[in-house]
This record gives sequence, C-alpha cells and structure tokens, in this order.
Amino acid sequence: MSATIALVDDDRNLLASLAMALEAEGFRVRSYHDGAEALRGLGTQPVDLVVLDIKMPRLDGMELLTRLRRQSDVPAIFLTSKDDEIDEVLGLKIGADDYIRKPFSLRLLIERIRAVLRRAEAAQADDPEAAEKAVVRGDLTLDPARHLCTWRGLPVRLTVTEFLVLMALAQRPGHVKSRDQLMDVAYQDNVYVDDRTIDSHIKRLRRKMREVDPEFANIETLYGVGYRYREV
Repeated sequence: MSATIALVDDDRNLLASLAMALEAEGFRVRSYHDGAEALRGLGTQPVDLVVLDIKMPRLDGMELLTRLRRQSDVPAIFLTSKDDEIDEVLGLKIGADDYIRKPFSLRLLIERIRAVLRRAEAAQADDPEAAEKAVVRGDLTLDPARHLCTWRGLPVRLTVTEFLVLMALAQRPGHVKSRDQLMDVAYQDNVYVDDRTIDSHIKRLRRKMREVDPEFANIETLYGVGYRYREV
C-alpha cells in the first residue's frame, strides 16, 4: 500500500501544489491548514510521515511536533524559512527526522520523503534476520525488528533517525564513529546534512536516555573526532 503523508502549512496555495505533486507520485495525502487542526486529525487518523511548516498561527510546527512526540514516533520533516537556522536546530532537538529550507523543489521534497520512509521501513522490518540482529549492550537493548529501545528494562521512545544513530554507536562499543560515518548511517540516499544535524540528534538521544536514567553517560563526545558508545 502507498504511504500516507500529512501536510501541515497555513499557505493554502503551497499546500495544494504539494498535495498534487505527492498524489501524482502515488502517495495518499491529508492536508491541514494549521497546527491545531493537524493535532486533532493526526490524533484520530495516524499517517506514515508528517511534513510540517514551522511558522503557523494558532499552533506552530515546533509545538505541534512536541505534542505529537508525546504519543507518536511518526517520522517528520520540517519546512523552514531560508534564514531560520536556529529553527533547524530546535526542530531536530524536538524530534524531526529531516528539514528542508524554503524555497525548495518538489523533486527534492519527494526524494527526502522517500529517504525517510525507507529508513523507517528498514528500522521496523519484521523478519527473522532482523530479529537476530537485536543488540544488547549491558543495560541497553535495541531491537530493530520492533523498533524497540529499552534501558534497564524501561522503554525509550526514539525517532527512526535517533534509533539508527544509537544502533550504529552501540554495535561497536569503544569504537569512535565520526560525524560523517553517522550521517552515512542515518541519512542514506546521498541526502546532504551538516555536522550540526548529527550533534542535535546526539543531544536529543542523551536527553531521552537521561529521562529514564539521570546518570546515563554512555554516549561520549571526542571533540574534533566524533562519538562512541561506552559500556559502563
């Protein structure tokens, strides 16, 4: 079945053109004109991916995603204004999987959507081979077949990108992964992201783990080199 994409933007003309382009590519589309409307709709009708603008009246994209993350790990792509670099950082911190700066080409958006969906499908693949690849590192368990992360038996809700980054680090404890290596794992399909993107995902990973265990310190930063997972 084709994936269902939710589009959230207060620009009705842009919303209509995006919906037409995605439907022409075989996606099913649900359009929302503001964040409050989207929050109500997505609460009753889940989708496979959300594309949302940051600056909207009533309920902006940041607050919308923050509220969605309390109940869902649905992949999300932010649309940001050209000069709003701080918005990109905040968006990644609250759980966006990717972002695109306006103005953008429809082809770029479609390729980014497909890339994020492929990562989501890979992380959630339910087959015997995937089940055998579950990673256990001390108190940490990562189960790709169920997209499940637990720390000392307690579930930790991660986005697709966060899960892939943590998996890459935990598979080889003590070995340093550069930002470029982590970008290759999390952002395949030749999608360009910069160093700040990986740093933001790492910060959010640490925060989520510390919500379960305030003493969590297993993800180490080696300044100028990269990151590594340390079994304590």
